[in-house]
Amino acid sequence: MCAMLLGPSHPLHADATAQARLTGALTGNQPEITPVWFMRQAGRSLPEYRALRVGNQMLDACLSPTLASEITLQPVRRHGVDAGIFFSDIVVPLRLVGVDVRIEPGTGPVFGQPLEGGREVAALTRIDPRDVIAAGEPVWEAVALAVSMLRSLGAERGEPLPLIGFAGAPFTLAAYMVEGRPSKDQWAARALMHRDPAAWSALMEWTADLTGLFLRCQVENGASAGQLFDTWAGNLSADDYVRYAAPATSQALSHLRDLTYHPGPAADERERPVPIIHFGLGTGELLGAMRDVGVDALGIDYRIPLDEANRRLGGAVALQGNLDPSMLAAPDDVLTRAVIDVLERGAPAPGHVFNLGHGVPAAADPDVLSRVVTLVHEWRRPAGAADA
Repeated sequence: MCAMLLGPSHPLHADATAQARLTGALTGNQPEITPVWFMRQAGRSLPEYRALRVGNQMLDACLSPTLASEITLQPVRRHGVDAGIFFSDIVVPLRLVGVDVRIEPGTGPVFGQPLEGGREVAALTRIDPRDVIAAGEPVWEAVALAVSMLRSLGAERGEPLPLIGFAGAPFTLAAYMVEGRPSKDQWAARALMHRDPAAWSALMEWTADLTGLFLRCQVENGASAGQLFDTWAGNLSADDYVRYAAPATSQALSHLRDLTYHPGPAADERERPVPIIHFGLGTGELLGAMRDVGVDALGIDYRIPLDEANRRLGGAVALQGNLDPSMLAAPDDVLTRAVIDVLERGAPAPGHVFNLGHGVPAAADPDVLSRVVTLVHEWRRPAGAADA
């Protein structure tokens, strides 16, 4: 695959997000101040978000350039985090190409027609995944608006603020479609992969192209990094993940691997691929396989310490995470110790982006999140930590 250098107007070049704290940590050039952002930082924990959402359905908000960009920026302004995560939902690309899906409050994605077998899969996969490119114009407009707002806010702060693109991994998307709604163990999806591997393979290939193109278009329109969420991969055995999920994840990421940027002013610096983060919940036993799909960083959930994750990964990739979200409700001294513990355990990795080990709870106190950002920014990584 031939590399495609992003143009001079892309934020990695024009806004110097190639030198942002986040980008440095993801690419093995850890900055003195550890970057921090929070999964699900844009949304339900913020009163300004709840006010904005009055009268607006979730997917309608995702497809409104004005709303999606404003929601993306709300936590960046309030908390002082080092990046915006684009406000979206993993089912948005499905909705864009005509899949009957809605998000029910308190439940999550619900599909009009679950994919029970090969007949339903065949009907779905007749849709061309490339349709998402034209159908997604409101999303690409929202990305561009969010980038413009981050540019202005970054100028006020005196530092570049990148946007992280957002998409769901093929397994999690496929599992939702087969189950028809959220499931605790994805039993129906796991059954389909063994009962009808041909239908499963067709579904995963289609989903990989759809979500890969969705994430690629976000980067082309201004995102400086991307995160692929495989929320339910932890319900797979290691063998099943390698056989039935990892190839499609790699295929999804193949849509981005040719996108490159120039990292700095030095003429001898080589172009680099746009950095990609991969996250899965309950995936401590899958980390090596998740690394091997070809990513720059792995998000680690709260179940495994970062130093152990780094050991399992052979110190080969940057880490993101992994404060237990429940710590946000702990006494101040307990929270402080927990934040510092995560920072110290993440220090030996090639790079570390501080985050939660899952999403921000709806009941989280926004002031506590802001305090965590201050704690992270005040801490300093020991000299030579990555060589330890």
